Amino acid sequence: MMNLYYRLIRHNGNQDLFRVVEMSVAALLHERPFHIQAEGLRGTGKTTIMRAARELLPPITRIKGCLYNCHPAMPHCPFHRRLSQEEIALLGTEEIPRPFLEISQAAKLGTVVGSIDLANLTNPANPLAALLPGTIPQAHRGIIFIDEINRLADTAPELADVLLDVMGTRPGRVQIEEPGLPVVELPVTVSIWAASNPDEDPGPLSRIRKQLADRFDVTVVMGRPDNCQAVVDILAGKSREQPVAGNIGQLSGSLDAVEVSPEVRLILGKIYLDFGLESLRSVAAMETASCLAALLAGRSTAGIAELTQVAPLALAHRVNAGTIDAIMGYLNSLTGGQESGQAPVAEGAEQGAFREISPWVAWWVACKRRLTAWLQSLPHLPAAGISGDAQGGEGNARIVDPLKTTIIAPPKPALPISQLPDEQLVTREPKQHG
Repeated sequence: MMNLYYRLIRHNGNQDLFRVVEMSVAALLHERPFHIQAEGLRGTGKTTIMRAARELLPPITRIKGCLYNCHPAMPHCPFHRRLSQEEIALLGTEEIPRPFLEISQAAKLGTVVGSIDLANLTNPANPLAALLPGTIPQAHRGIIFIDEINRLADTAPELADVLLDVMGTRPGRVQIEEPGLPVVELPVTVSIWAASNPDEDPGPLSRIRKQLADRFDVTVVMGRPDNCQAVVDILAGKSREQPVAGNIGQLSGSLDAVEVSPEVRLILGKIYLDFGLESLRSVAAMETASCLAALLAGRSTAGIAELTQVAPLALAHRVNAGTIDAIMGYLNSLTGGQESGQAPVAEGAEQGAFREISPWVAWWVACKRRLTAWLQSLPHLPAAGISGDAQGGEGNARIVDPLKTTIIAPPKPALPISQLPDEQLVTREPKQHG
């Protein structure tokens, strides 16, 4: 019987989310956190896909009874990190499901980070002041899912600060502080998955907390089903095809063995400088995502093809649509599209490439193409904003560069309504005579 994850319907609107979920799982199996975020309209299935993906996670082996999920070969918690391998062997090991925990909108700092263990403190036989690890320490080597993270970042800034530390380095870190107890600092290897509805209050995460948005390696813009049959299949709960990536837990090859070609690193450097990217995390995320795309495809080298697939996902929450369009034009030009620096490749190839990479970008390119075709169909208009074709054709029109257009200011500054003369005011009441 297929798992729920594989029974979910894939369509052009959600295929990118399936792809990055599988990339994040593959990274976690190699002890590499890979943080992902899904943005989109409510009811499109973001949370359903992410929660169902817990079925992809193979179990972990930990020191027996360790709430911090200590790896037997690399113990990190306050109780086990100073033990020898012989002492750990005496404690024994156990296999448990890989953690998949959630942080809710009502979560408190103590439940997320850690707090005093009240059960031990109030034990009448042997009262002991000890720490109880919170959601993040208990999710070590697993995944934390946060639904509506844009709301959480707005209403609980202290939790957003904790996530900045967890996601800022690899491995991340969390610090537990309680009065009367020594401060405990823990390394944590955990992937943060998040979903948000940017069209609702308080808005997109990148506008609420730009630093937190930048910590996500990739962001997927979740789209709606693009055909009637996809909706029919969703309602029927019927999958039309087998999963592309197969069993993530049985991937052949190692992420460490995937090589990044020197050409790709040079391209990433040029993208960072030539397109004015602010954060180095953007190019680092593109490199990591390219390696994961190659791993899932069974390839040993990450090249320009993989970079072109993942670039929009790593840039969606970091730069505007125009910059993404320009970068994708540059990448496509390297594979035989056009000369470097020019806007995207020819119509047919451009449409196919963008549709494969991101539904949102495909929609954007399609809109531009339709607008261009409409303008070219207009008769010659001698208006300030539109001029005829350079060859003088009557049926062709183009938009004039706004930087080369003369802007004429109004002759007089605007006046408040209270200072306008009576004859310039408009009223609904008929003018009274006599």
